[in-house]
Amino acid sequence: MKDEIENKNLNGTGSMAKGFEKLHELSDDPQVNKLLNEVVSRLKNYTEDQTTRLNELMKIGVALSSTRDTNKLLEMIVDKAREFTNADGGTLYLVNEDEQVLNFSILQNTSQGTRSGGATGVKITLAPVPLVVDGKPNHKNVSAFVANAGEPVNIPNVYEVDGFDFSGVRAYDKHTNYLSKSMLVIPMRNYKDEIIGVLQLINAQDPETGEVIAFANEYQILTEALASQAAVALDNATLIHELQNLFESFIRTIAAAIDEKSPYTGGHIERVANLTMDIAKRINATTEGPFADVEFTEDELTELRLAAWLHDTGKITTPEYVIDKKVKLETIFDRLELVRMRFEVAIANEKIRSLEAKISSGESIKEHEGPKADTIDPESMIEQLSDDFNFIADNNATSEFVSEEKLNRIKEIAGRKVNTSIGVETMLTSNEFYNLSIRKMNLTTEEREMINNHATMTFKLLEELPFPKNQKNVPFIASSHHEKLNGKGYPLGLNAEDIPLTVRILTLADVFEALTSSDRPYKEPKKLSQAVRILGFTVKDGEMDPDVVDFFLKEKMHIEYAKAFLKPDMIDLE
Repeated sequence: MKDEIENKNLNGTGSMAKGFEKLHELSDDPQVNKLLNEVVSRLKNYTEDQTTRLNELMKIGVALSSTRDTNKLLEMIVDKAREFTNADGGTLYLVNEDEQVLNFSILQNTSQGTRSGGATGVKITLAPVPLVVDGKPNHKNVSAFVANAGEPVNIPNVYEVDGFDFSGVRAYDKHTNYLSKSMLVIPMRNYKDEIIGVLQLINAQDPETGEVIAFANEYQILTEALASQAAVALDNATLIHELQNLFESFIRTIAAAIDEKSPYTGGHIERVANLTMDIAKRINATTEGPFADVEFTEDELTELRLAAWLHDTGKITTPEYVIDKKVKLETIFDRLELVRMRFEVAIANEKIRSLEAKISSGESIKEHEGPKADTIDPESMIEQLSDDFNFIADNNATSEFVSEEKLNRIKEIAGRKVNTSIGVETMLTSNEFYNLSIRKMNLTTEEREMINNHATMTFKLLEELPFPKNQKNVPFIASSHHEKLNGKGYPLGLNAEDIPLTVRILTLADVFEALTSSDRPYKEPKKLSQAVRILGFTVKDGEMDPDVVDFFLKEKMHIEYAKAFLKPDMIDLE
């Protein structure tokens, strides 16, 4: 057995040796040598060409996977496929499952000078291709066949093939004086093995002569690989786009819910968000002034837009009675009615005292729990009580500055007592007195802290969300819209160098909207001229960025905003 194996090996070796000897003998023949060199050269060129195309295919795959703009991606798919195969024209269809049609997404043709669809801005007006006709899969149209069957179709000459209806192609050729010949139609499958589109290439051209030729089989294989990569990239881009839309829609829903939490702030967040982005985009577009070199990236604009929509998220935790507080005595309800009840009891007591006095004519007026009851007659007391209540009611409703004289009068009224069914009470409780003693506006120190705390809560809430890397600053930008350049803002008291331009823009939008808003319970809306003057004060006091405010006014964005949202009688500037 061993000898037999050795003999076979020897025989094999001998055969190989004889083969090499024969080749060596043939290589001495000039004609054979020329033929061998030509075969080797062609094989080398073919190998190099295939290697080059495989490298190109990998580069295309990288380019496709890195593109997130769907319209640009669609164009890139057709561009790269045409470049890959040296095709004169290309069409990309996308499947619309709901309507069971193929929609034209991209149309390109070098000879015809045609580029439409995608990011070109040129709308395609061609009717969709039906995938179903009379309840059956459409196999007459080649693109519909490929979408339905999931099989590629390679046609050397569309005028010499049966089985497909090319009447539309012929009509197009006749109308445009074009000659469609070779065609390669490839299905685009996503990672779920679903057909999401069809790539159709027209008229492969010989690179040297420009003559229209059939699409080579190796081109078909590589184009199928390209279509598969394109489908996955397109699916990913679409999915990312849909997730982004879902996320932003959810954010808008949250913003709407926060606005609806108070009937007085409805629309505030949306107005601030839109104004913020308008300012940012104008800054991007300017070529002069302090912002000439500023150019926000798409990621930065997205980050700012999300922050603007989320800037009041912390108000979810702010009690409604604080947000809605329109008078000083309001908590869950306006406690002026409780004060009114005490005054009415006191007035009723005085009326009783008056009647008793009349009944006991000639006798001294009975003592009464009340201020100076033994020296003031009942009628005068009733008049004074009515006047005091009106004073309290006016002070309750005002947001203007309260003088020291008025504060002393409130204190005097609060110290009086009245007999009620539950015993002797003061005319004002300590908390009522505290609220009525607010010097300006209608919020106490504690309530103002509750309002201010919404910025801190905004950061705490948003910090818990897993924002992607390109949106990591959303919590900081959103929660910093009450910071001031002079370091006197909140919640962090940041200094100017720590406040980025995005925050300064959002701050201006928030302040301007608040100044001109007509639905705030605690203040009257400012006329446009007043709002502009107050913006000037904020700059003078070192609170807001002078360049941002100046740009806002020079661009007349305050007038544009006023015409959109302010009542005509509030617009006193042009």
